[in-house]
Amino acid sequence: MRYASVAAIVVAIAGLLDFAAPRPATAQQGAPPPAVLVQPAELKPLSEQTELIGRAVAVDKVNLVARVKGALGPRLFKDGDNVKEGQLVFTIERDPYQAAVDQKIAQRDAAKATLTNAELQLKRAGELLRTNTGTQVTYDQRLSEQLQAKAAVENAEAQLRDAEIQLSYTEIKSPITGRIGRAAFSPGNIVGPDSGVLATVVSERPIRVEFPITQRELLDARHGGGTSDDPNVVVQLRLADGSLYAEKGKLDFLDVTVDPKTDTQIVRAVFANKDGLLTDGQTVRVILEGEQVPSVLVIPQAALAIDQAGAYVYVVNDKNVAEQRRIRAGFSRDGLVSITEGLKAGDRVIVQGQQRVRPGMTVNPTPASAAAAAPKK
Repeated sequence: MRYASVAAIVVAIAGLLDFAAPRPATAQQGAPPPAVLVQPAELKPLSEQTELIGRAVAVDKVNLVARVKGALGPRLFKDGDNVKEGQLVFTIERDPYQAAVDQKIAQRDAAKATLTNAELQLKRAGELLRTNTGTQVTYDQRLSEQLQAKAAVENAEAQLRDAEIQLSYTEIKSPITGRIGRAAFSPGNIVGPDSGVLATVVSERPIRVEFPITQRELLDARHGGGTSDDPNVVVQLRLADGSLYAEKGKLDFLDVTVDPKTDTQIVRAVFANKDGLLTDGQTVRVILEGEQVPSVLVIPQAALAIDQAGAYVYVVNDKNVAEQRRIRAGFSRDGLVSITEGLKAGDRVIVQGQQRVRPGMTVNPTPASAAAAAPKK
């Protein structure tokens, strides 16, 4: 009886062990295979991108300031106007400086009259000296007076030029073609060299975008052997709303030094900015990529999983059985990841439903494109 009870216990334990033992990863008895979405690995033209933070910088930027003191005249522009090189934008009261010019003209004329008289006196002294009716001392004195009068004329002319320059400063003209900002002073205010900036003119067509780039990023973006104006590097901009700027830029300058604190160099790109969308000081994201786009094997990033052993995906074979495949991933972009090892074009990878799948399990695959096209109920 005792032995029969022990045998029954052993049989029961054996049954429990058998129930707890791991079984092959298959669907439960009578349950349908789990539904998954699959998408084939495919070759696509896709290049790696480097995205950096940059800032738009005007090609030319001029701060207009008063170079003489006086009352500011009527404003000759509207804030934000496009102005041309040489266009008059501000005036400063002219009368005091015109009076100074007139005074210097009079002083010059007086000096010229004195010079004319000194030259006549010198000529007479020379004639008297030749006829022995004059002395050498008198001649030397007249020569000295003539030279002094000549110097006085040159000094008067220099002072006149200075007065004319001061008068020209009463007209403030734009030295460049561009867009003028808001005026800092209203007409009637007394302005001068210490007043600060009256307005700023910027030339934004074309416009530059400057951005720092590390040595590693620079080498990756240029793929080695390139230059700062390498035509094989395409420059695009991502604006504040996340959209891509329609124009593409061209690299035109690489700084000659590296910042030792950040190990970066300043790189500059030029954009035509025909629509005027880019403004001096604007922050943008700079996207660098090669112009020659290679074809690479890609899968959706949603298919990729990672554990302690590395990256892997689930592949569905021709018998609809899931296989775990170890892969080596490259760069990621636009929801896709490039695969350098472990897959081939056409392999069906599971992009949705991996959580219910184990290696060797039969699944019910549906192409992801078909699922996306199916009408929603």
